[in-house]
Amino acid sequence: MRNKLLFIILLTSLLNAQDKVKTGNVIFIHPDGTGLSIWNAMRVLYYGPDSESNWDKLPSIGLYQSHLKNTLQVSSNAGGTIHAYGVKADYHAFGLIEGKEITSRSGKKLSIMEEAKQKGIAIGIINSGILPEPGTACFLASVNERDNYDEITKQLIESGAEIIFGGGEKYLLPDGISGIYTKSGVRKDGLNLIEMAKGKGYNIIYNREELKSLPDNTKKVLGVFSENHTFNDQTEEDQRNNNLKNYNDWAPTLDEMTEAALKFLSKHKQFFVMIEEEGTDNFQNKNNAKGALEALKRADDAIGVSLQFLKKHPNTMILTAADSDAGGMELIGLDKSYVKDKNAPEKDSNGAPYDGINGTGSEPFISKPDKTGNTFPFVISWASATDVFGDVVAKAAGLNSNLMKGKIDNTDVYKFIYATLFGKILK
Repeated sequence: MRNKLLFIILLTSLLNAQDKVKTGNVIFIHPDGTGLSIWNAMRVLYYGPDSESNWDKLPSIGLYQSHLKNTLQVSSNAGGTIHAYGVKADYHAFGLIEGKEITSRSGKKLSIMEEAKQKGIAIGIINSGILPEPGTACFLASVNERDNYDEITKQLIESGAEIIFGGGEKYLLPDGISGIYTKSGVRKDGLNLIEMAKGKGYNIIYNREELKSLPDNTKKVLGVFSENHTFNDQTEEDQRNNNLKNYNDWAPTLDEMTEAALKFLSKHKQFFVMIEEEGTDNFQNKNNAKGALEALKRADDAIGVSLQFLKKHPNTMILTAADSDAGGMELIGLDKSYVKDKNAPEKDSNGAPYDGINGTGSEPFISKPDKTGNTFPFVISWASATDVFGDVVAKAAGLNSNLMKGKIDNTDVYKFIYATLFGKILK
């Protein structure tokens, strides 16, 4: 009897130990709307067919299943809600499901970032788009309507997050009040969230130079880097007509924001930062191949910064995942005759539109050299202008990255983050 009791005690201890892991920091990089095809195309264009991107260097791979509670069609707000709470959400969810408070996978009525904040873990959100973009905002805001930007931005400022970086100054200021970038805010509630943030102890910064020169004693930072997005999500043709680049020159890049945030947050015992490149999604939804590929290179640069951080801080998990595949991008290789001064075809034989380097009917993209020194012309073909189920691949490196393997559900992103923040593997 005594031996049987001892066996039960040992077995129970072993099972409990299997549910516990080491805790540390989490860097979650969310290149919105990116399937495997755009990662391959970005590698070919910027590194070469035989080379490695920073994303390629992340060793753990998960084949991500993106369906929602009520549909196979994905929305950014539903995806963000699922990542933030670890449970299936419906298409219109934004931190609420059918208008009701969510009980997360941990059993708390809090997002994983709110739970981290409650436990004394430093938190931050970074977005190349406007602050109320759901990929990051769903971690700190809950609303019935995705376009309720007044309430979303208010909740972000009230969250007390140590780092809040993004665009969208006009959503922080009342109608009729000008700012650094906007001639007039658009808030209808009369609140000036810039002043509110100052009252809550935030240091307000507006550009790359101010980001790089943050005082060491700064406690909380609100970075507002554009009137709207830091990029111009239009078609190539509209960009030319409006004399616009893909990204605004004055705004810091995603890797610059990431580097500054990691330096800032590493002063804390433990942190969780959520980083979103929104341009990857928006440019693909506009079928702008050049913009989408530049956006993904910026996300890959942020992964590179994070990998450098990991070398010095091994108690860190790097996790990257999209929630859908925007536009259904595919790379189409062309004959070598297209290399010099010859525009690519405008569409495939089935009618699918092609993009060259300057849009439809322009010269093709040219790859970086392969291992034998050859370069190759190619175009981008589009399946859709919306987010599709696609071929999303999640990846991880560092602490507890071994948890990601094989086929994973979108709810498992929460599970991996939770394990690393709190030391427990949830069922």
